Amino acid sequence: MTEASPAKAYSQHLGVIALLFALSFVLPDYHHGLIARIMVLAVFAMGYNLLFGYVGLLSLGHAMFFAAGLYGAGLSVYHLGWSVPAAFLAGIACGALLALLIGLLALRTSGVAFMIVTMMFAQVFSLLMLYFAVWTGGDQGLVVQQAARVLTLGGTTLDLTNPTVRYMSALALFSIVLLATLAVVRSRYGRVLVAVRENEERTKMLGYDTFSNKLAAVVVSGTICAASGAAYALLFGYVGSSFASVQYSILPLLWVLLGGAATALGPLIGTLFMYYVTDITSGFTSAYLLIVGVALILLVLFFPKGIMGSIRQRWLGWLP
Repeated sequence: MTEASPAKAYSQHLGVIALLFALSFVLPDYHHGLIARIMVLAVFAMGYNLLFGYVGLLSLGHAMFFAAGLYGAGLSVYHLGWSVPAAFLAGIACGALLALLIGLLALRTSGVAFMIVTMMFAQVFSLLMLYFAVWTGGDQGLVVQQAARVLTLGGTTLDLTNPTVRYMSALALFSIVLLATLAVVRSRYGRVLVAVRENEERTKMLGYDTFSNKLAAVVVSGTICAASGAAYALLFGYVGSSFASVQYSILPLLWVLLGGAATALGPLIGTLFMYYVTDITSGFTSAYLLIVGVALILLVLFFPKGIMGSIRQRWLGWLP
């Protein structure tokens, strides 16, 4: 595989951002809102991809980081009346702190044990959200009122419920995270993470502290997922315990595998593919999950490394 030059790699990703920006002016209302949601959830998948794709750690607990951001931002607005920027930062802080605590404990294990430990922590988090239903809304969740989802910057007021503002806010978050993760994985630290994935013992022998590097990756991954959750609460106005379920930890894994693990654009492609296949097939039949399942099996057979991963392997080896 030939590595792309920094200019080529960044140009490609800036082109994708420019395309998403242009689409905001031509998409019908329904798809306009759907793409905004996909971009926010693609950030969730990018956070997962950093840990799974580049470090090789399979987690089934990332829903708790997304939900930490979701509840941190949503409850700050709903119960405390905080402003949008303060609530967003609170959501990110909650996710980062939780990721640090979980990382310190879960990284004492590896392989299947790591997967099980993260899944159990996620289950505990989900049950806590249900137990404190008086504050969290439990199964029904909470709706963040429109009046609370207003961002004031200087003398400018931005209503996050406005479709255009919501789309551009989702695009801004997606763009920042996409370029930041690209910079991380192309840096010296990113190469260390790949070395840990390929052969952790050899990486230790070269003098690297693999525990600290993996812990940093867990924290960065959890923080990105929390940013996605906080943005979801503020842009779409809903906070619910379903986002903390273990099932919601499987979704980013599926999106990453479909799009291509350890590829910068794979999370976006996987999320986009999964959402539209489900959306289109559900319009024709109630057995849409059967069609989705067949489509996923065919995709795995013909694109075993995901869409972007297989394209990179077969035709465009320079893709980051």
